Amino acid sequence: MDLIILAVALVVILLGAELFTNGIEWFGHKLNLAEGAVGSVLAAVGTALPETMIPIVAILFGTGVASHAVGIGAILGAPFMLSTLAMFVTGIAVLVMARRRPAGDVMPVSTDVLGHDMRYFAVAYALAVGAAFLPLDPVWPKWVVALILLGIYAWYVKRHFEGDADVDSGDLAPLRFHRLDRSRHREDPRVPRLRVVSVQVLAALGLIVAGAVFFVGAVEHLASVVGIPGIILALIIAPIATELPEKFNSIIWVRQGKDTLAMGNITGAMVFQSTIPTVVALVFASSAWSFGPETAVAFVSAGIAFASSAFIFIPMARSGRLRGRGLLVGGVFYLAYLGFVVTMVMGGGGG
Repeated sequence: MDLIILAVALVVILLGAELFTNGIEWFGHKLNLAEGAVGSVLAAVGTALPETMIPIVAILFGTGVASHAVGIGAILGAPFMLSTLAMFVTGIAVLVMARRRPAGDVMPVSTDVLGHDMRYFAVAYALAVGAAFLPLDPVWPKWVVALILLGIYAWYVKRHFEGDADVDSGDLAPLRFHRLDRSRHREDPRVPRLRVVSVQVLAALGLIVAGAVFFVGAVEHLASVVGIPGIILALIIAPIATELPEKFNSIIWVRQGKDTLAMGNITGAMVFQSTIPTVVALVFASSAWSFGPETAVAFVSAGIAFASSAFIFIPMARSGRLRGRGLLVGGVFYLAYLGFVVTMVMGGGGG
């Protein structure tokens, strides 16, 4: 039964991702936004919501230290998964489709957009992780870091929204819900009204969230039946399920040759995940956001996220181009962390 639920949930998430990528491009076009704003802000935040709600709910509404621990692990797990497995999957998609792409595995991305994202991520996540080494008392220094992180993300969004619009309606596939826009369809079937675009985006997000909820539930039940240790479920398996929207969105955009949107969907989510959920932890679970024996395994993932990002994007900054094969290093770092977690669990060091 769990396998059937997993299969159905995957289909629902894929359908939601297809509707979302199509709808969010039209949404950005209707608002005259640049491609960077569409991929790194609108798409990134929209598809990051399912996994973001897990730690927020755990911290704000959970009871006891265990709930806070789950929240902290989920917050740290998101940038790790995005910088490793999401990069790897996107790289695989580029290589699989390389023969049909004019530049092969060279990705025609805006290095300015991606470099902008990664600079903000590096600064924000370094501040967030650094806050874990602040003393537990007094607590106000962590609140100061939270305010700084909010400011960083607000400025990041502002800079993206100031970019010039660079997407023409002729480059967009027809809106999937265009038949709902009957009055506009008679005038110009290629240009839907904003309200219909918004309906499609919200419907897509609903499908993604619903699919993710059922997928995570089935994974957790299957893991308990098989006897997978809780720490592996929390740090490895559950994050894979909750990060599925970003991965599928990026694969769809790679298939369409829209690599800046594909990569911005991931890098923008990394900036979002390193700031907003972390602010919630710093304000409402200050004592849990600290480096210690119980959280060491989770915080190691932050170091892996930095290392994987550096191996991928520093060469891009130096050469001015990004290749699909360069993203595969994310898989190496993911396997390294997986081995580390399994070793800790087998050695009794997983808490």
